[in-house]
Order: sequence, then C-alpha cells, then structure tokens
Amino acid sequence: MSHSDIRPATTVVSVGRPDRTPGAPVNPPVVLSSTYVGSEPSAPGALEYARINTESWHPMEQAIGELERADRPGLLFGSGMAAISAALDLTPPGGVLVVPRHAYHASLVAARELADRCGVEIRSVDIADTAAVVAAVRGGSGETADDAAAPADLVWLETPTNPMLEIADIKAVSQAAHEVGAVVVVDNTFATPLLQRPLELGADVVVHSVTKYLAGHSDVVLGAVVTSDPDLWARVRARRTIGGGIAGPFESWLALRGLRTLALRVERAQQNTAELARRLQDHPDALAVAYPGLPDHPQHALAAEQMDGFGGILTVRVHGGREAAQRVTEAVRLWLPATSLGGVESMLERRRRWANEAASVPEDLLRVSVGIEDVEDLWADLDQALRAARLP
Repeated sequence: MSHSDIRPATTVVSVGRPDRTPGAPVNPPVVLSSTYVGSEPSAPGALEYARINTESWHPMEQAIGELERADRPGLLFGSGMAAISAALDLTPPGGVLVVPRHAYHASLVAARELADRCGVEIRSVDIADTAAVVAAVRGGSGETADDAAAPADLVWLETPTNPMLEIADIKAVSQAAHEVGAVVVVDNTFATPLLQRPLELGADVVVHSVTKYLAGHSDVVLGAVVTSDPDLWARVRARRTIGGGIAGPFESWLALRGLRTLALRVERAQQNTAELARRLQDHPDALAVAYPGLPDHPQHALAAEQMDGFGGILTVRVHGGREAAQRVTEAVRLWLPATSLGGVESMLERRRRWANEAASVPEDLLRVSVGIEDVEDLWADLDQALRAARLP
C-alpha cells in the first residue's frame, strides 16, 4: 500500500522503516560516520561526506515529505532557525520580503538581518487581513506611477501565528503571490502536517521546527524544509551543504522515534486545549482567551476550512497586567514555565519577557502550550495559579 493511500495518523507510524526483508530491523539504524568509502568518479547519489548527505537523515526526511504531501523528501537541518534561515535566503538580494507583524520573534530578527545584509525590503503585514496582505504582495494598486511599488519576491506566513494565533488564508495569498512570481513559505510548526498541509493549499515551501511537535519530547533540536519544487529544493539543499547547518545522526533518529506518536499526542493535546479554552473563558481572572477552535475567534471559520483541527496552543490575558501574568508563571506547579512548545508536557510563558517580541503583543499575554496530561490536573493547577496571582 502506498503512503499516499493512507491517512496521516498511519503514515507517522509506517513511514521511514527499513525494507521488509527477512531479518531486517523494524527501525532504521543510527549510522555514526562522517565519511564514506569512494573513488573518483563517484556514482550519482553516492554517499561521500556526512555534511553533504547521510543515510541517517533519510528516514525522517522521507517521513516529513510524505506527511506534507510533497513530491520529494524533506530536508533536515540542525535547528528550526537553520531551516528558517535557509528558506529566508530564497529572497533575492535587493528583493521584497513580506512577513507577518506577529511571528516567531527569531524569524523576524533573521528577516531584519537579511534586510540589512542584502538590501531586502521588508513589508510587515497583519496576516489576518487578507486584502492587506494581497496588496503588499502586489506592491500597490498601480493606479499611478507613484502608487506602484515592486511586487514581493517571497511571502513568509505563519498560521496560526506565534503567539497571537492569527490565521492566514494560505490559498488566497498563494494565488496572489504566484500571479507576481513570488515564492510562498509557510511555517507549519504550530499546526503540524496532521492538521494543515500548506503545499496542498498552494504554498511553495513549508518550514518546521522539528524540535516542537514533530519530535515532541523536548529532547532534540532540529528543523526541516519541505517543497515539491525541484529548483527550490536544490537551492535549499545547497544552502544546507554550504552553510553546514546539518542534523546529527542520533538527533535524526530520536526525532523519528518521537514522530511515531505524533497523531496520539496532537489528538490528546488538542482535546485538552479545547476544554481549557472553554473553561478559561469563564474564569474571573482571565481577561481574554484566544484559540482558533473557539467560535468567537475572529478567523474561526477560516481555520475550520483550511485546517483539520485547531491545535494545542492557546493564549490567555490575565487581569492585573504584566505583574499578574508573571505571577501566574511563578505560581504553577504542574505546568512548566518555559519558552518552548509542542512537547508532551504543558508549558506556558509571558511572551513579552523577550526583548525581540513584537510591541503589539500585550504585556499580560501568556502563550500556553497544552500537553497530554490529564486535563483535570492541568485545570486545577492553572486555576490555582490564576487565583494566586490576584493582587492582594
């Protein structure tokens, strides 16, 4: 049976296995070698040196490519930021890069550094405003010479955004981008390919922080880039080879092992998140709750249309402002006050504690990554922390 004929929850278990021959292992081996035997001229595709290619990457790369329904394997990187940087580098020098005003702050820092280094123009947009994004992609209405501006070369989307959970209309933005010859990159870390597959919606490239949901156990740092376009794939692969941001063999193996339970983890985390979001809406110490699965989320209908679920991240603003939000992170006992997300354990943090976080992110906002624990235990701890954070 082809993996294209089975559902993603089955793919994560079955893909990336060794060939079924008598005596074969069930799991791929970890190959610890920096170099390979060879002589000139090397056969096409032959392994030569582990910075260029190694069989330790192949099972995980195959898995990510198939999950995103790409025509070729994904490309593993040594971190999510290595993958993000390689994808951002698809912007030509002097080109135009459209980015969300809210996104993973390190991605925006990398975009600004690219602008400084290569003369790239950055256009920051509210991705929830599809018309404004399309206008930025096209470069203006063009009704007069003064009104016309260069169209975009690369459009960077996060959906849902980090940390504000805004939803981008991937299909509409991709169509507008392709009309002007722009490349569309979607950071799909929050949704995972189980809940959203941007390539099927028209995007050209998908980026993942494999560290988060795909590996899922807070024990590995990896990134990935996925595309069906052979030219883009070759450019990203060359960037990895020359930049050297490669994945280690054991990290690749650990990520694949974590991937096996992705469907179960996402299902449980999503159930927990939906229940906690509903309860938080009625909590006296919660000022505002955001979750794409809530009917009052401004883009709930769009999320329901382009996603197969609403994910495991919510945000909550706390009565009492910045100080109260900080006290919540100090009062929790089961939840982990930590900056990552997507692990089996539940985590929360006040995002504006980071100097590079967007100024439009409220000081009292907590980003909440819900894990797979019992929801009643999670609620009891969160409830007592919110109550403990009240001003005396």
